Amino acid sequence: MEQHEIRVIARIHSDFQEKFGIPRQSGLVDELRAELVFEPEYRNPDALRGIEGFSHLWLIWQFSEAVRPEWSPTVRPPRLGGNTRMGVFATRSPFRPNAIGLSCVRLEGVRQDPALGAVLEVSGADLLDGTPIYDIKPYLPYADCRPEAVGGFAAVAPSSRLQVCCPEELLEQVPAEKRAALLGVLAQDPRPSYQNEPKRVYGMRFAGLEVRFTVDGTELTVCQITPI
Repeated sequence: MEQHEIRVIARIHSDFQEKFGIPRQSGLVDELRAELVFEPEYRNPDALRGIEGFSHLWLIWQFSEAVRPEWSPTVRPPRLGGNTRMGVFATRSPFRPNAIGLSCVRLEGVRQDPALGAVLEVSGADLLDGTPIYDIKPYLPYADCRPEAVGGFAAVAPSSRLQVCCPEELLEQVPAEKRAALLGVLAQDPRPSYQNEPKRVYGMRFAGLEVRFTVDGTELTVCQITPI
């Protein structure tokens, strides 16, 4: 089998310490903030010359928690309830012959760090903390935006946003700058789409916190927030 070397140029630092809870697509929760830190070999400031002129970037990255030696021609998209099989190349499943992901994020700024060099501050990222980044490319509206595009079985954005109920005394345990992002993630319904157990207590890790919640109908209730 022909093989090619691909290099990790950066890693992302986000508030997600595990896969559970990460939005299913980029850009769904604008309040999410993350940073891209380049590997030492790629900290040449010339490599970012002109990047501030773009509002959005494409990230090409590795599904680092889904790397497998084998692959399957079909997968079960959560969007279809986890029971219907579709062709892997007709989905965005992480379980692919090459575990490569693609995300569009907003560039919020470029921060100069005395030890790390230029750090890209982005929003709307759907990546696990520490995810390897293979490449960064500017988003070009005239070429990348296709209003006439057809979205197949995922043509319509999920409309089942949940109403989040979080007692004030629990929300106060979350840093003020992280609260809107956490509530946005919870409203997206982190559960697998095929699970609907009102009495089940779910847990997700976010920004160094363990967040436990239940979901009954369209209402999500946070019942515990504790430091990890």
